[in-house]
Amino acid sequence: MWLYVLKRVVLAVAIIVIAVTLVFLMVHAVPGDPAATLLGPRATPEMIAQLHQQMGLDKPLAVQLLTFFGGLLHGNLGFDLFSQRPVADIVLEQLPYTIELIIVSILWAVAIAVPLGCYSAMRRNSVIDQVVGVMAVATIAIPSFVMAVYALLIFAVALGWLPAIGAGEGFGGGLVHLILPAFAIGVGWVGYVSRLVRASMLEILGENHVRMARSFGISEWRIVSRYALPLAILPTVTILGVGIAWLLSSAVFIEVVFARPGIGALIVQAVNTRNYPIVMGAVLVTTILTVVATTVSDLVAASLDPRTRENV
Repeated sequence: MWLYVLKRVVLAVAIIVIAVTLVFLMVHAVPGDPAATLLGPRATPEMIAQLHQQMGLDKPLAVQLLTFFGGLLHGNLGFDLFSQRPVADIVLEQLPYTIELIIVSILWAVAIAVPLGCYSAMRRNSVIDQVVGVMAVATIAIPSFVMAVYALLIFAVALGWLPAIGAGEGFGGGLVHLILPAFAIGVGWVGYVSRLVRASMLEILGENHVRMARSFGISEWRIVSRYALPLAILPTVTILGVGIAWLLSSAVFIEVVFARPGIGALIVQAVNTRNYPIVMGAVLVTTILTVVATTVSDLVAASLDPRTRENV
């Protein structure tokens, strides 16, 4: 098991380095000059050249990349071009909003999807199974930003039941402001996870150890919860780890639609202003979150099913 963990950690570090390098190159390929944006339309070429030198933008890309990784090893992500605040402080201020949005979205989606998938597998081809299947496909097909816009128009504007924008104040206010964004992100996962659990459950319910359990007169719900579900949940655990990247990308649109603070809104604002340090710091944090979530899901799957360790 420790060898498997070591391999996963080494792979995670390699993925982070490659991802950050690619994002660094793509950010610098975006048209626009951060120095010109910072100085304004009246800036002279001499002023822009001097600021380029101060920011290190006059150096080759390879040198800039090595400088970034060198600062990263010392815990320095650079400084915001406009406020001159440390990038790490700005990113860490916005990170909790995105994390709580993702966690709440996953929790409510899984809490509904797993029982739905189990029930659909137990009542295969029934009316409820067919209705759940249609609803699952419909929710998967609708993009999260479309769901966010309609949820905003219906529940916030038309009915006035829930707040439309912001993150709220305090625990109660924050929870109420999370309902619509978490619904917009998680509703698609309800359909996806329920279909995945149903397919895995049908496969497990046909295996020999489940048939033997039935022959001993064990109730169907006990067979499903104790013998089938721990094995059927493995694909879901793996998909949820990989799905963190999808959730983070969805959070970008959701935070913009609902005017919520967070990493996604921070990245959009930084890209629009060509604020390279903020973009790199935010992308680095989201990449680490994605890699850590994927690694943890693989380790959980390996602990539940040791056969998966042999494939790495």
